[in-house]
Amino acid sequence: MKFLHAMLRVSDPAATIAFFTHLGLEERHRIDVPAGKYTLIFLGAPGDEGGEVELTHNWDESGYQGGRNFGHLAYRVDDIYATCQRLSEAGVTINRPPRDGHMAFVRSPDGISIELLQAGENLAPAEPWASMPNTGEW
Repeated sequence: MKFLHAMLRVSDPAATIAFFTHLGLEERHRIDVPAGKYTLIFLGAPGDEGGEVELTHNWDESGYQGGRNFGHLAYRVDDIYATCQRLSEAGVTINRPPRDGHMAFVRSPDGISIELLQAGENLAPAEPWASMPNTGEW
């Protein structure tokens, strides 16, 4: 397993990037998604290819209330199906099953969203995951 990123929702990307720049982070890459009306900006510490901070700017938002700024932690896993099976057997609810063999979301006991991403190529869709519905917000 490899830690990938922590996601924060931001209202003012320029101000937030300036803040993290003062902390010593730099922008690594940016993805604009006009169809979804959002931008993803990934920041990291120079010389550290480890975990990043993902800033998500939803173009139409008007401020976040009640801690909705924090989005999720993300981890790359070697086998998303085996990981989700192990978690399910331990009583963890799979909020967004890995139907596509690529991505799943689970929640910690404190409600922190955890994104799981398949390392390498997506696995072929497989049951029971392929037909499993989402069980909550992810």
